[in-house]
Amino acid sequence: MAVFNDQEQQKRVEFLKRREEEDLAQILSKKYGVEYVDLSLVAVNVDALRLISEKDSKEAEAAAFGHIGKRLSVAVRAPENPKVKALVSKLQDMGYEVTLYMCSQESLKRAYQRYADLSYAQETKAGVFELSGDDLEALMIKMKGLEDIGTLIKEAVELKRAYRITRILEIILAGGLSTSASDIHFEPEEQAVRLRYRLDGVLVDVASIDSETYRLALSRLKLLSGLKLNVAGEAQDGRFSIKIKGQEIELRTSILPGNYAETMVLRILNPKSIGVPLEELGFGEKLLTRLLKEIAKPNGMILTTGPTGSGKTTTLYAFLRKINSPGTKIITIEDPIEYHLQGLVQTQVDKKNYTFANGLRSALRQDPDVIMVGEIRDREVAETAINAALTGHLVFSTLHTNDAAGSFPRLIDLGIDEKVISSAVNATLAQRLVRTLCKKCKTEGTPTPEEQKVIDKYLGTIVDKALVPAETKKVWRAKEGGCEECHGRGYKGRMGIYEAVFMDSAIETILRSKPSEREVYQAARPQGIPSMQEDGIIKVLRGLTSMEELKRVVDLDTQ
Repeated sequence: MAVFNDQEQQKRVEFLKRREEEDLAQILSKKYGVEYVDLSLVAVNVDALRLISEKDSKEAEAAAFGHIGKRLSVAVRAPENPKVKALVSKLQDMGYEVTLYMCSQESLKRAYQRYADLSYAQETKAGVFELSGDDLEALMIKMKGLEDIGTLIKEAVELKRAYRITRILEIILAGGLSTSASDIHFEPEEQAVRLRYRLDGVLVDVASIDSETYRLALSRLKLLSGLKLNVAGEAQDGRFSIKIKGQEIELRTSILPGNYAETMVLRILNPKSIGVPLEELGFGEKLLTRLLKEIAKPNGMILTTGPTGSGKTTTLYAFLRKINSPGTKIITIEDPIEYHLQGLVQTQVDKKNYTFANGLRSALRQDPDVIMVGEIRDREVAETAINAALTGHLVFSTLHTNDAAGSFPRLIDLGIDEKVISSAVNATLAQRLVRTLCKKCKTEGTPTPEEQKVIDKYLGTIVDKALVPAETKKVWRAKEGGCEECHGRGYKGRMGIYEAVFMDSAIETILRSKPSEREVYQAARPQGIPSMQEDGIIKVLRGLTSMEELKRVVDLDTQ
């Protein structure tokens, strides 16, 4: 008895029909004088496919499938179709050399299916990672908190398609931008790779990635950053950009050889984070008024001090933007140039020829009004900068000391004469960054007895009592678990806490005896500028930050 298998029979019919369609496409290819291609046997290059939008591709019945340099291979159903000719003309205007191939309808369907695989991101050879603005916004909408970013990364890791690495990277980068992260850390461990963001100065776990996925992502990021792919045993530094809606955000790449694999950190240099006006950095009214007077002077030196990551560069750039005008020549000497400001001549040091010292000497020959030196590291730079301040230039720079008073003993240690310091230095500023409480979810409360003791101690030492807030028995805290606005952290953004010492007769007198930091601090107290601890307590009582955060950043000695 004969048994008919309808399913098998149907498969056979479909195969013959497809074979017939392919044969017809092959015959027509000879008629039109173009090559024939079967896209079921040829890999479709996603970067090529991306050059023609899905809408244009379907309307013209054409799909780009091969891409080598500027040579582009395009599969079409009908080479004489006016829409195909218009598409070819458009691609040629973009600089591509187009070769047409005849294909079947079924082949085109295969290419259309690959449009679903297209990720939002596009890499260019110039180290730019392009993200479509609309698609990026759609991705960011899904990221209500860090857990959502972790979930999206996990979903992308589980994809077994060729584009998954690009997809993972775009989620990680979009997540970093949506949460305003300053750094993205990849930290290989024995079993997996830990992904962390630095949010408002604090590292936060985001996801865990398997070692194989990280290996592929690392290669992609190395390629983008212009680093050596075949070197794993040495430190490397590079950079690339993310392009969003025409705006480029730069990322600095740092790689170190680790115990299990290379560890990588991406530093996000978002122009928005550096573009904070001077008035919004967190300066108290009294200190801001004094600083505005100092930066308006035609000569002298203003030093900002503090550890790495305390916001010194942001403060210096805010000073420069405030005094930048068409009538002022400003030259900067930086290591490296992190952000680009219009109207300034920005230069970058290198280890061999253009150091801070000879860069500063060269800059002085260019007749500047204002000079910004990234950092005073040694005697030579210190002497040149001091001389510039004495010869009619306004000089901004940074020093690595713990407080404002410590700048003077540091300059003396570098070999600068005390009398020269009093003539050249206008002001020294010290700062730290504290996280600001989320305005939407912060909670009001009363201080603990220990906290009240600290508050009373520092309120008692404030010289200018007009700066003491009216309410001294109330504090605000970060809500546990936060809200959507702050991505569940309870804090959103950061602000500075500051102290400053301005040059006056008391400081000038004490400098003659090569004073200690404590002696300079005591001599500066009558100026009435709060210390960093006092400034922090004022900001706690105003509900801008919390006692917990202030304790994390500065030493609140209760003795």
